[in-house]
Amino acid sequence: PQKWPEWFPSASGHRQSPINITTTASKQDSDLKSQPLRWKYVPDNTRSLVNPGYCWRVDVNGKGSELTGGPLGTDKYLLEQFHCHWGCSNNKGSEHTVDGVSYSGELHLVHWNSTKYPSFGEAAKQPDGLAVLGVFLKPGKHHANLDKIVQLMPFITHKGDRVTLPTPLDPGTLLPPTSRAYWTYLGSLTTPPCSESVIWIIFKEPIEVSEEQLNAFRKLRCHDVCEDTPRGDPASSFSDGLVMNNYRPPLPMGNRELREVGGH
Repeated sequence: PQKWPEWFPSASGHRQSPINITTTASKQDSDLKSQPLRWKYVPDNTRSLVNPGYCWRVDVNGKGSELTGGPLGTDKYLLEQFHCHWGCSNNKGSEHTVDGVSYSGELHLVHWNSTKYPSFGEAAKQPDGLAVLGVFLKPGKHHANLDKIVQLMPFITHKGDRVTLPTPLDPGTLLPPTSRAYWTYLGSLTTPPCSESVIWIIFKEPIEVSEEQLNAFRKLRCHDVCEDTPRGDPASSFSDGLVMNNYRPPLPMGNRELREVGGH
């Protein structure tokens, strides 16, 4: 990530993501509360699971899968894909941090503004083009719906591997079960080209996933060695090329506004 600004001009901008969410700096926003965030997804349109070399990603036919309300107003944002970031241990892995604390992972549901733009590619170049729902992962109970993805991990071990989902999956079941409280701010994609086109919506409540499910993510290949693996450790010979610590460190908030809906 330190090299990205040399290769991708946007990566050195003032609207970069992720950030450290400082809860005391967040403002309760009555305008957001008056326009509740709404989503509806078409489970049958959740198509395929792919390993692009740095995460797992589920590609979606976004027709009928819409996100609206909250900071998005009346514009309709269609779901394009969702993917995950994680660490080599449970004390890191999320891209956003909350008061300096990391979660074990972070799920991103990526949507694009179909009201204003004709395609995902066009929307990704615009300041209000994309909306990403961020969901923190913490170790705990087995997550039944996430397991539909985890069970397919052995089929996408290597970069470029792709598999069709055998059963429908509603992405809405991967969102927090009890609370719709969230933080929102204007940011960017967290991977190159780091376009400053994202309205971020980060749920305050994490979802629980089991240790076994987190470990399944850590078996994907095509990334560098986990930094925490000691040299000479018998396990280190197996860790070459594992997708590990695939998160971008937090960047300065600058003078951007952090708004919130709901309690902590």
